[in-house]
Order: sequence, then structure tokens, then C-alpha cells
Amino acid sequence: MDISFKNTKLGKEFNEGKRLEKIHGSLRAKKIRLRMTEFRAATCLYDFWPPGSGNNRCHELTQGERKGQLSVDLDHPYRLIFVPNHNPIPKMSDGGLDWKLVTAITIIGIEDTHE
Repeated sequence: MDISFKNTKLGKEFNEGKRLEKIHGSLRAKKIRLRMTEFRAATCLYDFWPPGSGNNRCHELTQGERKGQLSVDLDHPYRLIFVPNHNPIPKMSDGGLDWKLVTAITIIGIEDTHE
């Protein structure tokens, strides 16, 4: 999949050496790198379709301003938050996200979505 970031600062955070460890600690930085490797290796978002997403627990967020975002597990309670990077966003006939057609994502952050 193609991966972009919501801004330059976040892109640098993810791509510059020890910056992830400084900001997130070694455990979360390791998990972030693992998830990014998995995203880069995937053909499309369907490779993360539940329940086959395993330890990723990839799922769509549906509440309030998070509607339309997706997340994958890092270290509890933190999750990597992203959105499909398509215009228009691929939809199925029932209006749901067509995970098979999502081939590009934008990373928007690392957050505790349960706050």
C-alpha cells in the first residue's frame, strides 16, 4: 500500500531514526515500525480485514469525529489511526468501506481512542 502522513512533522516522526523512541518509547516505537512494515507489504487494506487481522485488530471507528477513520493496535491503549487516501473513498453498494479497493492510506496519528 501507499502510505502518506497528515503532515510533514508526523512523516519525520515516523521516518527519522530514533525520533519514534524519543516520542513514544521503545516498545511503542517497535510496534509502530512493525505495523508500518505490514502496511507497506500489503496489497490493499483487505489484507487487514477482521477477523484475519490477527494481532493488529484493524477496524473502522464509528463514533463522532472518528467516523471514517481506522485503527490498528500498538501497545494498549494506544492505536495507530489512519484514513483511506482516495478521492472518492471506495464504497460497497451498501455504503460501507470497500477494503479491497483501498490501496493508499494517510497516517493521522497515534492515540488512545478510548479517552
